[in-house]
Amino acid sequence: MDKREETPDLSDSTKKKIFDAAHEVFTKKGMDGAKMQEIADLAGINKALLHYYYKKKEKLYETVAKAVIGKAVPVIRQMFEGDQPLEEKIRRFIDFYIGLISHNTFIPLFIISEINKHPDRFFETIFPQEMPRPEVFFRQVKEEAAAGRIRPINPKHLIVNIISLCVFPFVGKPMMRLVLGMSSGETLIFMEERKVEVTSFVLAALRP
Repeated sequence: MDKREETPDLSDSTKKKIFDAAHEVFTKKGMDGAKMQEIADLAGINKALLHYYYKKKEKLYETVAKAVIGKAVPVIRQMFEGDQPLEEKIRRFIDFYIGLISHNTFIPLFIISEINKHPDRFFETIFPQEMPRPEVFFRQVKEEAAAGRIRPINPKHLIVNIISLCVFPFVGKPMMRLVLGMSSGETLIFMEERKVEVTSFVLAALRP
């Protein structure tokens, strides 16, 4: 009677170790600089087992990135659809968004790459549920402008301005460090300061 090799099952704790190890390595080195052996060593498993479940590094990278991006969906939905005052929404969104990217620096490049390669699949997999609807946010911005509490602005431009100010320093970090002459430690402090600076800049730009 032939004995067939059983398929190894990963426990929840092992899955978490793999995820945490991959997250740490991808954050430090990006996808190109990450090595599967390094991830396996950090997770405390052998490389063969890691390759059994994630045959390609790209698949593991995608899995980690999607999980991180998924955390942002409720915040985006709250900004678009919530009933909080506009200023509070902007403050919360900027604080969360910059904080999220600070701890997941590979995310902006992942999003840019995936959207350029296959935008339809990207949004289908990242937003399997109903997409956040911006109509409430659009109406709120227009009402605030009509009441004279902010200057008139196209809500679409406002959203793009906020996201651009949050994301660009991370996408252009190598160039920024070179131009500004900042060390790694100084860069971390600078990124944290961006929460206050971007919030102040956006709110000042909205004043009538």
